[in-house]
Amino acid sequence: MIKVRIARETDFQDIAQVYIETWRDSYAGTLPDRVLIDMKKEKLVVSFSQTLQHHSEVLVVAEDIKEGIIGMGSAGRNRDRCSKYLGEIYTLYVHPSHQNKGVGKMLLSHLFSELTKFNIDSSIIWVLAGNPSRFFYEVMGGKMTGVREETLWDTALKEISYGWINLCETIGNQTWHQHQRRDD
Repeated sequence: MIKVRIARETDFQDIAQVYIETWRDSYAGTLPDRVLIDMKKEKLVVSFSQTLQHHSEVLVVAEDIKEGIIGMGSAGRNRDRCSKYLGEIYTLYVHPSHQNKGVGKMLLSHLFSELTKFNIDSSIIWVLAGNPSRFFYEVMGGKMTGVREETLWDTALKEISYGWINLCETIGNQTWHQHQRRDD
């Protein structure tokens, strides 16, 4: 059985492992090899700890009773203050061995619910165009809202944004909930 909950400090090592393995699986061939090879759990653990200390975002995990942490996500206020979307999904990663089993849907739903607790009723996510999982956001009702190019690690990367204009409606949308699956 899988449950989604707010992350605890004791989860950070496992969250970092999911993060690294998902990046290496999703971005091989898109990002420079040195970026993927140089990812360090210790740096990520410090970053997650600082995030929780500053209460600047919500960090959630998907936990399998048998296997432990298998996914993670974070969200908060949109970093682009000029955007019509008040919230932003910063990260959403599911361990490669657990993808296409409904875990991402559970995480996204939980993040949307958390955002609405802070009176944030809309949200956006930026995804690398080369990410094979980006169409997941369309399946989940996200509408493509923009394209941008950024240079990271001396590499030009195209990003695509998906947005949800009404999170309460999205959360309550029966069709959207039919996509959710509880794994036993």
